[in-house]
Amino acid sequence: MEITKKNTSLLPGFLKTALTMLLAVTLVSCGGDKAGTESMLSGTSSKTWKAKKELNTEGDKEKLTDAEKEQNIQFYADGRFAMGGASTLQTGTWTYDQGAKKLTLQFEDQNVSENFDVLKLSDDELRLKAGDGSEMIMEAEK
Repeated sequence: MEITKKNTSLLPGFLKTALTMLLAVTLVSCGGDKAGTESMLSGTSSKTWKAKKELNTEGDKEKLTDAEKEQNIQFYADGRFAMGGASTLQTGTWTYDQGAKKLTLQFEDQNVSENFDVLKLSDDELRLKAGDGSEMIMEAEK
């Protein structure tokens, strides 16, 4: 009768699992969540954003009109916003749900609000997706 020795060590299986977990954590921390914090949106007191690029519902780039290029939105740290350009100005309040990656603009003296999915929010770039599927990429004014 021949006696064989089986490798009953848990170490190889444990190392494989540990390395897999480490890789997953690294991938998530390096780029999983691209929606930043409220302070990235408004700065310490306020921050102004201008349209950089617009994508239609099919994801194709749309040419910004001259009026759209002049538009900007300023987010204040106290939850107010001012949006305008040329001779128009709209104001209201904003809320940002970081966990759900949702930005809501409630216009003053109107029963109208705009809701956006925040696809990316960094110190320099804001990428919003509207309910119709179109996207606006904005950059922070320096």
